[in-house]
Amino acid sequence: MKPDDPLLTLLACPLDKGPLRLLPDGGALYNPRLQRRYPIVDGVPQLLPSSGEQLAEDEHERLLKQFEGGGVT
Repeated sequence: MKPDDPLLTLLACPLDKGPLRLLPDGGALYNPRLQRRYPIVDGVPQLLPSSGEQLAEDEHERLLKQFEGGGVT
């Protein structure tokens, strides 16, 4: 999945129904509100609640800094 993929505007977190952000490597979508990462497998986002991974606070803070710095879409 690429940052300019129009599908990104349609995808939502299965838990809070809010928008997701694509991580820099393109291998996962991230919900900063719930600190959950959803993998992208063979180009298909895995958006089942059970597919999401809860991130540790330090990883969450690192991603937030990247979002603010423009390093993550």
